[in-house]
Amino acid sequence: MFNVPQALKRLVIGRAMRSEELGETLLPKRLALPIFASDPLSSVAYATQEILLVLTVGGTAFLYLTPWVAAGVVALMVVVVLSYRQVVHAYPSGGGSYEVVSRNLGPNSGLVVAASLLVDYVMTVAVSVASGVANVISALPSLVDYRVLMAVGFVALLTAMNLRGVRESGNAFAAPTYLFIGAILIMVGTGLIRYLLGDAPVAESAKYGITPEPGDETFAGFALLMLALRAFASGCTALTGVEAISNGVPAFRKPKSKNAATTMAVMGITAIVMFSGITTLAMVAKVHITDDTCQLAGFTGDCGTPQQTVIAQLAAAIFGGSDSILFYVVQAATALVLILAANTAFNGFPLLASILAEHRYLPRQLHTRGDRLAFSNGIIALALVAGGLLWLYDADVTSLIHLYILGVFTSFTLSQIGMVRHWNRTLGEQPTPQVRRDAHRARVINALGAVVTGLVLVIVLATKFTQGAWLAVLAAVVLWLMMRGIRRHYDRTAEELAVHDPHEESVRPAKVHGIVLVSKLHKPTLRALGYAQAFKPDTLEALTVAVERDSTDELRLKWDEFDIQVPLKVLDSPFREITRPVVGYVRGVRRSSPRDVVAVFIPEYVVGHWWENLLHNQSALWLKSRLLFTPGVMVISVPWQLNSSAAANHPTGRAPGAVRRGEPASPGARNDLSAKQ
Repeated sequence: MFNVPQALKRLVIGRAMRSEELGETLLPKRLALPIFASDPLSSVAYATQEILLVLTVGGTAFLYLTPWVAAGVVALMVVVVLSYRQVVHAYPSGGGSYEVVSRNLGPNSGLVVAASLLVDYVMTVAVSVASGVANVISALPSLVDYRVLMAVGFVALLTAMNLRGVRESGNAFAAPTYLFIGAILIMVGTGLIRYLLGDAPVAESAKYGITPEPGDETFAGFALLMLALRAFASGCTALTGVEAISNGVPAFRKPKSKNAATTMAVMGITAIVMFSGITTLAMVAKVHITDDTCQLAGFTGDCGTPQQTVIAQLAAAIFGGSDSILFYVVQAATALVLILAANTAFNGFPLLASILAEHRYLPRQLHTRGDRLAFSNGIIALALVAGGLLWLYDADVTSLIHLYILGVFTSFTLSQIGMVRHWNRTLGEQPTPQVRRDAHRARVINALGAVVTGLVLVIVLATKFTQGAWLAVLAAVVLWLMMRGIRRHYDRTAEELAVHDPHEESVRPAKVHGIVLVSKLHKPTLRALGYAQAFKPDTLEALTVAVERDSTDELRLKWDEFDIQVPLKVLDSPFREITRPVVGYVRGVRRSSPRDVVAVFIPEYVVGHWWENLLHNQSALWLKSRLLFTPGVMVISVPWQLNSSAAANHPTGRAPGAVRRGEPASPGARNDLSAKQ
């Protein structure tokens, strides 16, 4: 019979892969770049805009600070990229900042990094998708009412692509990423050439003035410094996702460290060129942008209608707006890559969650690979949380951006401090002269990275905390406490289950008392009795509860009529309860013989329709749930398949988890697979 859910699953994620096929999913550099670096590459599409939005709080008077703020962001990006290249070479096993900090600063500090990164990966998905939807709306304003629906739909699409496996998602995302890079570089190159030839592009918003908010007309001294620092903190969104490559080193082809370091260098250079070019063009074209168009003097549209993004304004100024196909190419490429930038998190989050699960800080299910050898549970968890945030914040970039980048710089700072300790330890081991020179150089780079990113962390915390960043801090703290609690639980469980004396702890019980629960005499009861007798317990009895006198008398008569050799024990129940008398009796047997084991056999129906479960087995399920908490009591279900169960019996080529267990496909499934291939 055709299995619709299984067919849909295969349509979405493809055929199941064997564990030994994992090597086929390793990535060349051309695919690793769009998979692990799409976030930092695409963030240049909104980093300049975030700087301008802060500087225009006081009108246009402070836009002269833009190049200085942008220069600070570029310098920081150079330091961070160089620093993480050291991490890639020193810790090629993956884990990135988490592994560096855990090994050098201790597990508690490592958990701080892990919690920060997990929160930030969620925000990466939310912000990237929301920004991509904003660019779609810039080109097609009629879609503004469908903002949240589009955002959640894009998250679902990304989830499906990533469930198909890392390599397949890379193949799907490579073209849009390279199209975006090409489109932005062409736009920047064309705009700068026009500027040099004396035909500088002018943005449509250049003719608008910006009315300062009350009290923000003038900034001086400390207030001006804080404004610049706020703009710098917002521009630092361009650095999000930089650490993803260090987390994903195991996914690269050999030589893994070299290929990962090369990819990181290419990513850094490309991002710096694009960010610098966009910021320069925004100044040349005199882009004026604000959160509230009611502040724009001379704006002809409806007050409150959102402005076009900076990228859209530049593309319109350079290529001619809606009259040019290149305008729509830039908008489409930007929107697509911003949405696909979330893929960086869809690779980083499951990998980090898998490592944490392996270390017993998260549920072990997050360490399990799915049919396509991706960490499916982590992918789905990320999608659910990010989708919820997009719905809660109406997919608004400005609202979400304040929750962003705090975790990034927490991990940056602790990681660089950990690397300094790593090189100190290396130098203390008296290495060769060449190794010493390399270690000294790397330590200087990482020390500089620690100081710079630490300062940025303080700036980001100070300027964004009251604007919403406190929620990200709270989420990270809660996650840190939760992971510690999970680890304590796993440690307590392991200690409780550890075998200290095999001879003492594997002593066989003195006797086994068998009890078969009976409601009426029918085929399931006879099967349970026969199954219990096959166990050959030391004693065996059937147990029923006298809820209705007539039914109990009828059961006794049939018991004698069919000459059942197992004695029938009847428990009185004046209040018509079933569970309490049975549990009390079983526990009484156990108390009277503490060294014995009580085996309780429960007949159960196997049904074929979900609604049949509501009509059967309710007493059995409740009894099992109570008896399982009683030490020395074994609960054994004896199934009886009703005719309807055949309708639910759909053997598949491979049941869930069969790939991980190494089970071969059924002959029919292999034939089907051969036919498809």
